[in-house]
Amino acid sequence: MGEQVNILGFAGSLRKGSYNKALLRAASELVPASAKLDIFDLEGIPPFNQDLEAAMPDRVKAFKQKIKSADAILLVTPEHNYSIPGIFKNAIDWASRPYGDNSFDGKPVAIMSASTGLLGGARAQYHLRQVLVFLNCYPLNRPEVFVMTAASKVDAGGRLTDEDTRKRIYQLLEALVVWTKKLSAA
Repeated sequence: MGEQVNILGFAGSLRKGSYNKALLRAASELVPASAKLDIFDLEGIPPFNQDLEAAMPDRVKAFKQKIKSADAILLVTPEHNYSIPGIFKNAIDWASRPYGDNSFDGKPVAIMSASTGLLGGARAQYHLRQVLVFLNCYPLNRPEVFVMTAASKVDAGGRLTDEDTRKRIYQLLEALVVWTKKLSAA
């Protein structure tokens, strides 16, 4: 890791008007000077098929390489049925395979979520943390970013307008940079 922390961020949504993608775009505007945020769109990652592990699709290879070259990961998840969306889990499954080639191994991770409900995706975040245990990641515990009633905080152009939320995203990114540097020094 150099002086600047390289963060890879991706959202577990394919929807163009996704509130979670809006959070990720806001993060790219708010990233501290000591870091750089690269965003990867999960569009084009096919359904996981273990038969294809030996000859992975190019989009999956690119995704795995982005994760491996990042110093830290920023995960942004919607909540579907009290959990993470299938597209998100699918991408994580690809990136952690084949056995012995887990791209997430040892990575510091921060998590954000947005929903139109009152819990802001909390259940999805907690479920995602269970997945991160198996992936051998180092999730940041605090601050937590749960954006509730997201429709009132994102404008028609997809920009996060809520200043309190923008402040919390900046604090999360600052904490991720500190966490990443602390882990790399250990």
